Amino acid sequence: MITPEEFQETARRILEEVSTAIVGQEAVTRGVLTALIGGGHVLLEGVPGLGKTSLVRAFGGALNLQFGRIQFTPDLMPADITGTSIVSEDEAGRRTLTFQKGAVFANLVLADEINRATPKTQSALLEAMQERTVTAGALTHALPEPFFVLATQNPIEMEGTYPLPEAQLDRFFFKLIVTYPFRGELAAIVRRTAGGDVAAVRAVAGAETLIAMNRLVREVPMSSHVLDYAVRLVLATQPDLAGSAEVSRKYIRIGASPRGAQAITLAGRIACLLDGRYNLSYEDVRSVVHPALRHRISLNFEAETRGMTADAILDEIVETVPEVPN
Repeated sequence: MITPEEFQETARRILEEVSTAIVGQEAVTRGVLTALIGGGHVLLEGVPGLGKTSLVRAFGGALNLQFGRIQFTPDLMPADITGTSIVSEDEAGRRTLTFQKGAVFANLVLADEINRATPKTQSALLEAMQERTVTAGALTHALPEPFFVLATQNPIEMEGTYPLPEAQLDRFFFKLIVTYPFRGELAAIVRRTAGGDVAAVRAVAGAETLIAMNRLVREVPMSSHVLDYAVRLVLATQPDLAGSAEVSRKYIRIGASPRGAQAITLAGRIACLLDGRYNLSYEDVRSVVHPALRHRISLNFEAETRGMTADAILDEIVETVPEVPN
């Protein structure tokens, strides 16, 4: 069992080690760590060259996790991800059907440019992300524990891409936006890489530690008032429910699912532990609304024509939903 003090110290060491490979992006690195502690998957969105792949590798090194990488392309097949059954022959000439594991059999799987694969191939990850298993024929194979998918996608280049379906987006615990570095950060990146000597990321924790941190988070108290606030925030995204936010009725086509409420309350409890507290607060809930819900709401045509974003809509929902119902 891990204590809250050990939790905070371990998290600090992980973030410190990742920072040796990644300059800036503090909100993103904290978001990835939050999702990993929560046992969830992450969708990283940003233009090429911002270090998304390096970030995933850095976490794999800091946590000493088995790392797997899948480069998604239009010709990638589902079996390339999950694996396939092959016919093998022993010394006696007997033929047997053997399952050859795919790249998904790792603790930390980087799904690079996930939106470049066809929907059929994208769906190969659905069972793995939700059930942590892969079914081939009549057999079901368990994935390593813990298991995380960190997927990247480019929001600008749309030619030759396939948008992720809502069912798959909902499986991601967080969607994090990787932004362009500031002037000082860009200078630090150039200085750090100019000599070619990039510091290696040391392992400071392991899978067992991550699982222990997850167990501690689930013991954090959550009052009925704060839980009700989180639930009302999620329900406010539903355009067809009575009492939903006006901005939702105007701009949202499909609201957040119950997984959104689960993600908010779990991530909020991780946030309070990271900040040295042991009780979920209203502010903890608000701090994780955007990464937990921005990919779980679908905007309608009017929102797209007006250039509305999911984050802007969530900002207004947070402002309109009171902590205590009237």
